[in-house]
Amino acid sequence: MVRVWIRRFLPLLGAALFLFSAVYAQEKGRGRKYTPPPPTCKVTVTVIKATNGKPVESAAVVFHPMKGGKDEGNMELKTNEDGKATIDVIPIGDSVRLQVIASGFQTFGEDYELPGANKEITVKLNRPARQYSIYENHPDQSANNQKPQ
Repeated sequence: MVRVWIRRFLPLLGAALFLFSAVYAQEKGRGRKYTPPPPTCKVTVTVIKATNGKPVESAAVVFHPMKGGKDEGNMELKTNEDGKATIDVIPIGDSVRLQVIASGFQTFGEDYELPGANKEITVKLNRPARQYSIYENHPDQSANNQKPQ
C-alpha cells in the first residue's frame, strides 16, 4: 500500500518542488531579465535625379549607424521603383551616416541626426562631373591660391 502511494505521488511531489524553485528563483532576481529594445526611428530615403526629379531605381542606400563618433557597422538597402528605401532599426537620438551609390551618378554621403520617430530624407543625385586637376588654370580661384609658374 505504501509503495503504491509513493509511485503515484512522488512524480507530483517532484513537479511541485521544481515549480516552487522556479518561482523562488524569479523572485530572487535570478534568471534572465527582459529589457525591451529602445524606440526606433523610421528613416525613409527618396533618391531622385537632380536633372529631372525622376526616381532612381535600384540605387544602393547604405546606412552607417554612428554611436559616440564610431561607426557601428552598416546596413544596405536597394531603392524600389519609386526611388524609396525605408529602415526602422536605428534608435531615436542616434545619428546615421548615409551613403547612396548608383550606377552612372556621383556617390552621395551625408550625416543625419535622428531626433524623432520619423525622418524623411531626399537625395538628389548628379551625373559625374569632369575631374578636377591642379595642373589646369581655374578662373574661379583667387591669384594667391594658384600655383607659381
